[in-house]
Amino acid sequence: MLSLRGRSLPSSLQLKSLGERTMANIRTIEAGHYRIPLEVTLSDSTHGEIKAFELLTCRVRDSDGAEGVGYTYTVGRNGGAIANILMRELPQLTEGLEADDTEGIWHHVWWGLHYGGRGGAMVLALSALDIALWDLKARRANLPLFRLLGGFDARVPCYAGGIDLDLSVEALLKQTDDNLANGFRAIKMKVGRPDLASDVARVKAMRNHLGDGFPLMADANMKWTVEEAIRAARALQPYDLTWLEEPTIPDDVAGHARILASGGVAIAAGENLRTLWEFKNYIASGAVSYPEPDVTNCGGITTFMKIARLAEAFNLPVTSHGAHDITVHLLAACPNRSYLEAHGFGLDRYIEHPLVLDNGMALVPTRPGHGINFDWAALSRLADSRNSGGTL
Repeated sequence: MLSLRGRSLPSSLQLKSLGERTMANIRTIEAGHYRIPLEVTLSDSTHGEIKAFELLTCRVRDSDGAEGVGYTYTVGRNGGAIANILMRELPQLTEGLEADDTEGIWHHVWWGLHYGGRGGAMVLALSALDIALWDLKARRANLPLFRLLGGFDARVPCYAGGIDLDLSVEALLKQTDDNLANGFRAIKMKVGRPDLASDVARVKAMRNHLGDGFPLMADANMKWTVEEAIRAARALQPYDLTWLEEPTIPDDVAGHARILASGGVAIAAGENLRTLWEFKNYIASGAVSYPEPDVTNCGGITTFMKIARLAEAFNLPVTSHGAHDITVHLLAACPNRSYLEAHGFGLDRYIEHPLVLDNGMALVPTRPGHGINFDWAALSRLADSRNSGGTL
């Protein structure tokens, strides 16, 4: 029996005694830690140059031999800490538990690791586990994940998320043309260069290139102070941005509210928030127009869907950050979904079925689970030599 802060959760034996069908138990958890090189060095205003990203995978197998897969990632550092939690802590906390009990397992792991975590590496590891459990549940039900989550619309508006702060204007427009040719009908670009005039000139060039009414977003990656962000928002206001993303540090909820109230541009934020309660503070404080959870770092599918429902209750649209191959399922189950971000990291090279676009709309896969099949042989050649994976 699981115990949640003094409250007991039903065990499989109790359910069986009531004549209900039980699911299989968790048998093993296998973690992988890979360093994925990027074909082109990326850059933004805070993280600097990004030449590779770290992929952390979690493969959960149940007592019937079925498997679910989850993952999380970093922009190059701290993957070892996440891998350690996946390899050492999570198997001990979850072995033998009912794999179908995603909510109960989430709370059991959250409180089991709470004192040494409550964010950071812990919640990224929990996210990967939770994604794997939902994938397993959907596979066992022989349903695509978005249908298991309720289903709303199998076509999701999608934008290309550029990581392009240091590109010349010419290269930026060339990248944009490539994205348009690939089927995108919305674009996000980076801002946060050392001088605001340069940002304004680049946004103006993009608006002129794309034309009036084309959905254009700008992402500052936490670069500015509140006053700088207000000044930037006002300077960018003539260019009809769909939103300005992460204008200042995620810790400053009141600052985001000031920027939204005074800047005259909608604000997207959330990729650096790690809990449902952090999103609650933003939403209840009027600090965000587009809540933007990342399923790989907010606590997984369990938490992402709660954030989406919370936003819906406040009549706000929800968008996403990263992991588009998973998140397309989640937004397809949300009546208040706005745009899916298609991220610039090169994971598509290592999965069997990359995201499919049709005139700016992402099409949700209909394969059971989330439908991601990794090329494990190719990934094995990229295993981090310091932390090559393991099973407990």
